[in-house]
Parts: sequence; structure tokens; C-alpha cells
Amino acid sequence: MPLVGVIVGSATDQPVMEDTLKTLADLGVEAELIVASAHRNPRKVQDYVESAPASGVEVFIAAAGGAAALPGVVASLTTLPVIGVPIASSELGGVDALYSIVQMPPGIPVATVAVGAWGARNAALLAAQILGLKYARIRDAVESQRERLRQR
Repeated sequence: MPLVGVIVGSATDQPVMEDTLKTLADLGVEAELIVASAHRNPRKVQDYVESAPASGVEVFIAAAGGAAALPGVVASLTTLPVIGVPIASSELGGVDALYSIVQMPPGIPVATVAVGAWGARNAALLAAQILGLKYARIRDAVESQRERLRQR
């Protein structure tokens, strides 16, 4: 049963988000990934966000480039935590996506991480830290991972 729902706005964003899925798997956190554009298929986004909690999803990670509306749309549809990952998909190198995601209006928060692969990994770690508040095994996995970083 997936605890994290990962949504990408385009199949071209999927390779960047492989770091998210790998990091979650390394921490023992089950996740699922869907491709659903806030602009091209908003109904699919809405249907997924509204149905995912019934299958166990407790945190969403949404990645998008360009106008990067997806994380905000996801956040508008749920009160579960949403983490936005800006993708460098335009000539602006992801800065446009970063600005779009971090400037959410009051009341619709989206935690935002760095652009690209670093952000994808940190999104997974942040999701695991959130889940670690409830699940001791995930908290222990995050603490072990952090200890490995200290030993480098």
C-alpha cells in the first residue's frame, strides 16, 4: 500500500523523479507514480488526489516544470502534505518552476525543494520525515540514512 503519491505533469519529468522513488524505496517507503498534467488533464489529477488517500497515500509529491501549476493544484484538492519539485524544463533552467511553486497563496501551502534531482531526493526525505512522525520504522530508516551521511 503506497504511503506517498508521486505525480508528474509530463512523462518527460519522470526520469528526474526516479531519484524520489529510489530514495523512498531505500527507506522502505512504498510509493506510486502517475503522470497527470494540471493543464492537459486536470480531471485525472483531481480524481487521483481525491481517491489516493483511500488506498493509503498520506503525502503527495508533485513535480512540474514551466508554469508548474501541478503542486498547487494538488494542494488545493487535499489537506494532506504536498511537496513540490520544480523541474528544469524550459530555457529558464527551472527558476520559473521554482518561483511558481514557492509563491502559493496563504491557506494552500506547498513545501518546495530544490530544482531537479537534488530536490527529487530531498522531497523523498521530507516525505519520509513527515511519515516518520507516525511510523517508527520510517523514522528509524531516516535516522540511519542521516547517520550514514555523517560518516562520509
